[in-house]
Amino acid sequence: MQDCFNELGQQVGQPLEGWSPPPFPPHEPMEGRSCRLDPLDPERHAQELFEAYLLDETGAMWTYLPVGPFADRESFDAFLGPASKKTDPLFYTIVDLGTGKAVGLATYLRIDPTNGCIEVGFLTFSPLMQRTTVSTEAMYLMMKRAFELGYRRYEWKCNACNEPSKTAALRLGFKYEGLFRQAVVTKGRNRDTAWYSVIDGEWPRLKAAFERWLDPANFDAVGRQIERLADLTRQCNISDSAGL
Repeated sequence: MQDCFNELGQQVGQPLEGWSPPPFPPHEPMEGRSCRLDPLDPERHAQELFEAYLLDETGAMWTYLPVGPFADRESFDAFLGPASKKTDPLFYTIVDLGTGKAVGLATYLRIDPTNGCIEVGFLTFSPLMQRTTVSTEAMYLMMKRAFELGYRRYEWKCNACNEPSKTAALRLGFKYEGLFRQAVVTKGRNRDTAWYSVIDGEWPRLKAAFERWLDPANFDAVGRQIERLADLTRQCNISDSAGL
């Protein structure tokens, strides 16, 4: 980026010519090849989600989240009902198009159209979608919608102890920005928060990387990937750094 200076000779940020605040994200479906994200509807999704989450017998998927695990439908419904009515966070159910079943949840949150900033979070991926194309495509679809709406910054934040989430952020092309110490108290414990982001100027290369990875030609006859997404997104970040 070029340095910009005002009439006083002070360095200032670049002017945002032609940019205007984007709309609030519509609570509408997003569909890809392997999955669809539907607005959370407890009547349609609660039973399938509850059954999918029961497959996580240890409850490990809830360790770094502010809620869960849920011992019964009553407690799960008590969470899901109010969650479905919120606008920030804005909840989506991830549906596996291969089975037609609800297999996880994801949200937009900290939605800030004024500054063009939005976060993806509350990722509760059941064992039915962990380490599958569904989980990757769901994240691609949410990122794609945010940037197509005109958001400038797309955030990922996680507990600094959550190594799988930190690894996932880098695989998906997010850049690490730093550590917010003692940022939150979660389930009676301190949480240091690791911050990651993608900005709009990086999105075209990342979009191409996602689409190259998601292309059916990138998978062999038994569904094994040929090119790794982490390799494709890492190359995007190398290219971006080289252009600075």
